[in-house]
Amino acid sequence: MDPLTALTIAGSDSGGGAGIQADLRTFSAFSVHGTTAITAVTAQNTLAVTRVAALDPEDVRAQVDAVLSDFTVNAVKTGMLAQPATVLLVAELARAGRLANLVVDPVLVSTTGHALMDEGGVEAYREALVPHAMLITPNLREAAVLAGVDVRDVTTLEDMIELAGGLLALGPRAVLVKGGHLRTNASTQSHAPDVLMDNDGVSVLDGPRIETTNDHGTGCSLAAAVAAGLAYGRPLPDAVRDAKSFVLAALTSAADWHLGHGHGPIDHLGWNA
Repeated sequence: MDPLTALTIAGSDSGGGAGIQADLRTFSAFSVHGTTAITAVTAQNTLAVTRVAALDPEDVRAQVDAVLSDFTVNAVKTGMLAQPATVLLVAELARAGRLANLVVDPVLVSTTGHALMDEGGVEAYREALVPHAMLITPNLREAAVLAGVDVRDVTTLEDMIELAGGLLALGPRAVLVKGGHLRTNASTQSHAPDVLMDNDGVSVLDGPRIETTNDHGTGCSLAAAVAAGLAYGRPLPDAVRDAKSFVLAALTSAADWHLGHGHGPIDHLGWNA
């Protein structure tokens, strides 16, 4: 039987921990064939992003067209889009119904604090792309920026739920606000709650916090894992839960790795399992 196919529209990470590289490893872990449209080439490692070269949006379009003209793509996820024009291009493709089961990971800033989106990108996400997503998967900082609130005001689970509601009002079918950066009390020091919201209600997906510096690419990998689940036809809540379990296992397996000198990669393929 042929494998199912997914498409990632994202940037390349020369350190192999995030971006296209993480997406392809995640797809492989789910036995999904991964296709790609590269939006930018980055020079980065576990310590920093030192250079970003964004591709012309028409080069991105050509890659997407090449994939969609030849493969049956069952799900699509976006990562680093780098510039507003590329966000608008992806929104155009989504609006035309060409991007099945679209999962949007609104990558705005790297873990090391390097800006990964040009000025005007937030507005392009908010007004053009987010309304066409099946699911958006922002972390707390990205969610706050998209909602126009100060992330310092998001200190409780109730704040996260309110934040998710504000993002759902932008038009996506569902929102997953990731709580990995929420550390405000004893519970959130040891747990990492995520909030999943759609028009049917709210679910809090809790899980243990893994204390490790090897957490580079967790957001990319989570969104890619959700897309893989959707490619198989899994209901969205189940695909999200499976993805969270996958990332937890990958974090646990790589917790004691020493690849690089900063935030290392996670173990997508379970080599230490």
